[in-house]
Amino acid sequence: MDFLKDGFFNAFILLFQGHDETYDAIFTTLKVSSFSIMISLLIGLPCGFALSYYNFPGKKHIRAVVDTLLSLPTVVVGLLVYAFITRKGPLGDFNLLFETSGIIVGQVILILPLVVSLSATGIESLDERLRNTLITLGATPRRILISTLYESRFAVMTAAATAYGRAISEVGVSMMVGGNIKWHTRTITTAITLETGKGEFAMGIALGLVLLLISFAVNGALIFFRKRS
Repeated sequence: MDFLKDGFFNAFILLFQGHDETYDAIFTTLKVSSFSIMISLLIGLPCGFALSYYNFPGKKHIRAVVDTLLSLPTVVVGLLVYAFITRKGPLGDFNLLFETSGIIVGQVILILPLVVSLSATGIESLDERLRNTLITLGATPRRILISTLYESRFAVMTAAATAYGRAISEVGVSMMVGGNIKWHTRTITTAITLETGKGEFAMGIALGLVLLLISFAVNGALIFFRKRS
């Protein structure tokens, strides 16, 4: 039990003293995950709206594919992205491998099905009279989209929080695509994996605590906005 006590004690020391390597992994994680969630919301919310709002050929099959991709393993995403952005791959000229931009691409692919599926489910649960009312009032397609997303804002916020939680906690994409390069692409999860394997429990515990705090902060913000609304 002593090594656990020492690990937590040293972890707090690292955090309060502003250990450079620890905070670099934290800032890299926040940067990568924030860009990933913003891109995923910009793409996923309109797609979720279209998937729930309109009827078109193959809709059920597309919805089944999206729902299936919710459980897509991170290492599979990492492998696919690596194959495409490696120098021999079709996107090799973009120099995304072992860069934070490559991690962002992988995380967007990973969390996009979450945003699409959860937002579509939330929109489907709205009163059907909302659509008829908006059409009767002569609302433009853009206005219908904005109004529908606003009415389903709780589902949208839940989708965003869930997707962000998966982005900051994934390991496969960050490790395979980013390469876990110190001071460059090392994230919280890859640093925890590396440092724990080296027996450096203090840094692993410190980063684990930060990861928990981020998760609690995201969920706390979600609860706060629900109460305010």
